[in-house]
Amino acid sequence: MDLTKPTLLLDEKKCKQNIENMISRANQFNCNLRPHFKTHQSLIVGNWFRDLGITQCAVSSLEMAKYFFNGGWTDITVAFPLNILEHTIVNDLAGKIKLNLCVESFETVKALNEFLEHPVGIFLKIDAGYHRTGLDAENFTEIEAILKALESNHLITIKGFLQHAGHTYGAKGKAEIDEIHTYTSEKMIKLKDHFLKKYPDVIISNGDTPTCSVSENFEHIEEMRPGNFVFYDVMQAEIGSCQYDDIAVAMACPAVAKHADRNEVIIYGGAVHFSKDRIEKDGKTIYGLIAEEKENGWGNPISGWYVKKLSQEHGTIHVPDEAFDQIKIGDLLYILPIHSCLTGNLMSKYYTLDGEEIEMFRYMS
Repeated sequence: MDLTKPTLLLDEKKCKQNIENMISRANQFNCNLRPHFKTHQSLIVGNWFRDLGITQCAVSSLEMAKYFFNGGWTDITVAFPLNILEHTIVNDLAGKIKLNLCVESFETVKALNEFLEHPVGIFLKIDAGYHRTGLDAENFTEIEAILKALESNHLITIKGFLQHAGHTYGAKGKAEIDEIHTYTSEKMIKLKDHFLKKYPDVIISNGDTPTCSVSENFEHIEEMRPGNFVFYDVMQAEIGSCQYDDIAVAMACPAVAKHADRNEVIIYGGAVHFSKDRIEKDGKTIYGLIAEEKENGWGNPISGWYVKKLSQEHGTIHVPDEAFDQIKIGDLLYILPIHSCLTGNLMSKYYTLDGEEIEMFRYMS
């Protein structure tokens, strides 16, 4: 493969192994796996799930749901608060597939009841500690009022309670991940138990890669909804969700300049390719790690090498003295992204190590 510019490479073998591992964990804990496709956003990668028996997915927008419906997916949860302005696409999709939506306010339910034309499933989006959005898991009064408003509509099936423990992304190690998982699970189980007599079929849907990757106790949690695990990334490796060898994507970037006095190598690869997500480690701000090159792909990060700055197209890599002369202008460096979801979205396509181009979903203007 002749690489001349920033190119997002996908190791198909690692990716498929990550998928198999998560399916195995879901089976181990008797959980339904509904993988979130917002990380890979690709029909081809989606088919790798389907080849292993997965027939349902989650997405982050109605447009993305339409893209996967066109690829043959017919059981889709839009794990994002319903945008009532998109009522036309809601009705279009609901007339063709099993569509699940998320609500978190009486105002949204009122609008939904007014425009809905076909059956849908509804999850109440719950805040169990992340504090990004969602109904307070302990506010039973508000939740009950919304449930009553939903059950008044014969087109609506109340599916259950959905939450994302995104605060696990700030964890360091399995113990902290488990602590958050225990806290959020207890809140969600208490919530379900409160309403179980009146709504005996409701389920809990939990969706974050760290807990789904390493935690053990999923008793009373019916559905796993992770997404990032399909590729993993530097952030997940540092959290403890995976090993660096599990990371299935890397950006190949050409070296275009060198500055020995600052131990800096400039690559063609900037914020428009990686995003500006970063981690703090050992007193350094890191926007990516440089992996060792292997005959067919890449290995683990090289000690002391890291992306220290990003501007629009420029990336600045710190390289230790003893290794500086190893890099020549025109060399390709393999960068492990901090956040593979955003990097994939920015690049809009992948290339497998065999040179196959894999297209992704794109938003229409």
